[in-house]
Amino acid sequence: MLQELMIRDFAIIEQLTVDFGTNMTVLTGETGAGKSIIIDALGLLAGGRGSSDFIRKGANKSLLQGQFTIPKATRTYELLDEFGIECEDDVLILQRDIYRSGKNVCRINGVLVNLGTLRQVGQTLIDIHGQNEHQELMDPERHLALVDNYQPEILAKLTQYQALYANYRRLSQALEQREKNAHEWAQRLDMLQFQVNEISEAQLHEGEEEELQEQKHQLDNYQTIHHALEMSYQALNGEELDVMSVLGNVMSELEDVAEFNSELAAIYEKVSDAFYNLQDAAHEVSGQLSDLEWDEELLNSIEARLETIHQLKRKYGDSIEMILAYYDKIKHELETMQQSDENLEQQVEQVKEAHAKAKELALEISELRKQTAKRLENEIHQQLSALYMDKAVFEVRFLPENGQLTETGLDRVEFYIQTNPGEEMGALAKIASGGELSRIMLALKTIFAQNKGVTSIIFDEVDTGVSGRVAQAIAEKISQIATNSQVLCITHLPQVAAVADHHYFIAKHVANGRTETSLTILNDKERIEELARMLSGSSITTLTLEHAEELLKMAKASK
Repeated sequence: MLQELMIRDFAIIEQLTVDFGTNMTVLTGETGAGKSIIIDALGLLAGGRGSSDFIRKGANKSLLQGQFTIPKATRTYELLDEFGIECEDDVLILQRDIYRSGKNVCRINGVLVNLGTLRQVGQTLIDIHGQNEHQELMDPERHLALVDNYQPEILAKLTQYQALYANYRRLSQALEQREKNAHEWAQRLDMLQFQVNEISEAQLHEGEEEELQEQKHQLDNYQTIHHALEMSYQALNGEELDVMSVLGNVMSELEDVAEFNSELAAIYEKVSDAFYNLQDAAHEVSGQLSDLEWDEELLNSIEARLETIHQLKRKYGDSIEMILAYYDKIKHELETMQQSDENLEQQVEQVKEAHAKAKELALEISELRKQTAKRLENEIHQQLSALYMDKAVFEVRFLPENGQLTETGLDRVEFYIQTNPGEEMGALAKIASGGELSRIMLALKTIFAQNKGVTSIIFDEVDTGVSGRVAQAIAEKISQIATNSQVLCITHLPQVAAVADHHYFIAKHVANGRTETSLTILNDKERIEELARMLSGSSITTLTLEHAEELLKMAKASK
């Protein structure tokens, strides 16, 4: 449920905070006061497409924030777990900042997310229905999804089917590509074989180049190293200069006097440590001299090896690690192609088998859809009867199959309707009027309200084109939906406004030369005045006030 909406610097709204209650909330006001702006803000908060045009003049960005309470064991919680977002006390906060540069910064419970993640979560919280819903009914391509949404079993099977269909398409496309590009396939196979052999024969290992560079550097500087070691050894243990012998004498002399006081003992310890350290160093220098040798063949082999590595780096990567990673990649591709090349018949059989599995489930889904369509027709007839379309005949018509599998299976459907007795059945998109589309859409939403699990349903002037008793019927239908979900409704019909549990009035005014929008919660007296305005327009009479009061009393009594 939407608890609070905060809007800042959005269109003509400088700053607005709205608290929402349970059941049904209605927003009314003059045309152009900013009612639809609030719906636009909710749409963007749920991940809708936005632009910098929404930002209020003079501001750097727009800020939208909504606080929701969500029940456990819902799709929303599944998504939050999937994205690693914590939700304490069942409270969820969505925030979206829209900048003039076009950048969007989105957060869910303070965690930065991309727009796609915000949209996935937002669509489980907010369901907006407006005049575009009429376009959905007018588009036959969307009718199949409406049938599927009526039956959860279809959706579950459709998920399984789409996995099978994706596998079939992958295998089919691979076979088509191979048959289409047989020559390129052979060339690619030869090239991969050459590259795999070349890298494999090189027998590279990580860190090898650094080791070779070190060995080469040592051989390149053989004379310098040898001279330094020889001079060092002669200085430590030479015939002309014997540092070790001199230092040994010093240590012996100090040892004789070290017992006389602690300071002499400390000096002796330092000289002793120096002697033994230099002794170890002298042994290591001697060992280095013994091991050091000039090997021209080794240098040549190292340079040849480094050149091999250089050539492989030039072809396959900037380092041995990258070359080996590329090797693993092409080796896998080569093995796949070799298996495919050796098993063309098997590949063809795999495509046939994948197609058969997908088609078997598609036929099962098709039969389930036809059964579901009959139940949906019956429920829609019941709903339309309550909306004063009891003579209408609604039909989910399955169009002729072409036998081709698609992402949704084998079926194509279109809604047909007969609005009046004696007329011919016709495509809904061509026959239904605006008012009839409003009622059909409401009938569908009433049926789907309990199944969709969305916490907040928004109706944006879905009652366009109706009046009188039909308007009252629509009001009752929206109120019925509000018993299962929180409903926010923008309307110009007093009948719809009267059945709301909470009533906000939207107005715009000019302050300091700028147009601003304000939102006010109405008490019973103010609601009567607003209903009277909706009934009669600008001239409110005693009679219209009485009519409005009666309308509000009747609405309360019906609950």
